[in-house]
Amino acid sequence: MKIENKENLNEILFSVLFVAGEGVEKEFIAEKLELTTKEVETAIKDLQKKYSGESGVHVITYKNKVQLASNPAYADFIGEVLNPIREKTLTRAALETLAIIAYKQPITKLEIEEIRGVNNCDYAIQILIDQGVIEVVGRKDAVGKPLLFGTTDGFLKRFNLQDLAQLPDYDGLLERIKVIEDGTSEKQKSDSLYNEFKLPEEEELPDFLKDEAGLEKISADEQE
Repeated sequence: MKIENKENLNEILFSVLFVAGEGVEKEFIAEKLELTTKEVETAIKDLQKKYSGESGVHVITYKNKVQLASNPAYADFIGEVLNPIREKTLTRAALETLAIIAYKQPITKLEIEEIRGVNNCDYAIQILIDQGVIEVVGRKDAVGKPLLFGTTDGFLKRFNLQDLAQLPDYDGLLERIKVIEDGTSEKQKSDSLYNEFKLPEEEELPDFLKDEAGLEKISADEQE
């Protein structure tokens, strides 16, 4: 449907996003409203200027989508009103698992466990799936055809990333990760990250995960 009076474009776009409740692809909006991508981008920028700062609603973009979202500054107040609807805070074990998946995806459960240096990460993976930040993206061409995990659009939205390219530099993160002293000789060690590195519990998490860390006291069992 073509918009005859483009002066109302901003409000029309806001209405579309409000009713959608989730991310809508920019090209799809442009196609259905018979607009150019540039016109849609301009309208998005106008809305982001209008709904910013202390506004209760912000306009966010990720990948090639646009969506209305609540102001993160008011998250605690929203949680007080909407509990237990508010999404569960991720444990540190889950955050570490999520960081590994984000950087190494697609990745199997066994590979995650080797990096973390734990025997079982089923609980952390299930929590992340329940939270909608990771999903099964296929199977590895190996014995047993193990599942491969990757991040979702929900991951990008939750951590305010437009795409995976905005993740912190991986090489820089590795500089902060300690080498596992597992008793093997240097000759026996391979060049694989899976055999040489872990994310220690006391190690600093990537910047994009810090806001979620330390918000929930977790038991020793949960960290395994």
